[in-house]
Amino acid sequence: MARLTDPVCKKCRREGMKLYLKASRCYTPKCPIDREHPAPGMHGMRRSKLSEYGLRLREKQKLKLFYGVLEAQFRRYFQIASRSPENTGEQLLTILERRLDNIVHRLGFAPNRISARQLVTHGHVQVNGTYCNIPSRLLRPGDVVKVRNKPVSLKLVRTNLQESPPEVPDFLELIPGEQPEGRVTRLPSRSDVDPRIADIREQLIIEIATR
Repeated sequence: MARLTDPVCKKCRREGMKLYLKASRCYTPKCPIDREHPAPGMHGMRRSKLSEYGLRLREKQKLKLFYGVLEAQFRRYFQIASRSPENTGEQLLTILERRLDNIVHRLGFAPNRISARQLVTHGHVQVNGTYCNIPSRLLRPGDVVKVRNKPVSLKLVRTNLQESPPEVPDFLELIPGEQPEGRVTRLPSRSDVDPRIADIREQLIIEIATR
């Protein structure tokens, strides 16, 4: 299974914004964005003006890195979104919000999407009562994500829920208890997109994806 293995703080510096790839470190003074570190590379101090293509590419890269998807996955999601009669850009964002690893993170079971992906691949969650280790699975309304009834799984999730109480979006319902679970109540809309990436310009992404 392909995954991103490069230093994650470099990615934030390259995009010039927080992508929240390192959980709690992103909220501390150690964050390189808060310390105004330049972009990586020997020419990082020299920020040249981006071309029209460069602007679109950077928006696309921000979105891919934020949700932790690779180019092949992104292309597949774009094809699904383009077949919808609704706005393609908004559909693309809502598809990314429906990923299992994103749902696990937004329910508060994991501190960031990288940790949520690991939680899923290591078999700590169930979907509709069935074991699932596919982070890219797209959930539908009515699907239930539940922590497996194992001491290690429950400890990981309970610790994170206590340390970082989540702001659960409207399209999800968190059901706390001995075995925490969450339910997808409806399909997410543009307003349900994670506020930390809500200012993304999806129209620029569509323009470069259709080239």
